[in-house]
Amino acid sequence: MISKTARLILRELQLTDAAFALRLYNEPSFLQHIGDKGVRTVEDAERNLQQGAIASYAQHGYGMWLVENHQGQAIGLCGLIKRDFLSETDLGYAYLPEFFGQGYAYEAATAVLAYAAEHTALKTLVAIVSPANLASRALLQKLGFEQDGQVLVPDKNEMVDFYRIHLTNKPGL
Repeated sequence: MISKTARLILRELQLTDAAFALRLYNEPSFLQHIGDKGVRTVEDAERNLQQGAIASYAQHGYGMWLVENHQGQAIGLCGLIKRDFLSETDLGYAYLPEFFGQGYAYEAATAVLAYAAEHTALKTLVAIVSPANLASRALLQKLGFEQDGQVLVPDKNEMVDFYRIHLTNKPGL
């Protein structure tokens, strides 16, 4: 377990989470705001998890984590991503639509920021977001991120808003 909050548990992704990942990666909101990962089968999802989050845990000591409620229901992903085209580590998140607007993204992201400040050597985090994704932009601002221009996402050939936050070493930020 990475973190436990009032309503959520964040833990490392496992290959047994592939069916959840398959569903999330093919949600229209995910495809619109994050992109098509080309995951069409459970086997594709297992490969994506192995080459993505699970490899990141081994390489960086962090990655995307599964967000589940206290009943054990997977509701989304939130975590830290080291992207090739960014010099700093990125805060990433995605949720199933039925869990939008309930404060889960803020609760999980706050836990991830606290984890990054307390358990990593990272001094700053960045975040990228499609300019059209107003809810995500509002979340980043609520978390304390400040917009710092735009950046080109090479594989999508798209300019996205770029945000940055300076981490502190205080629990709960």
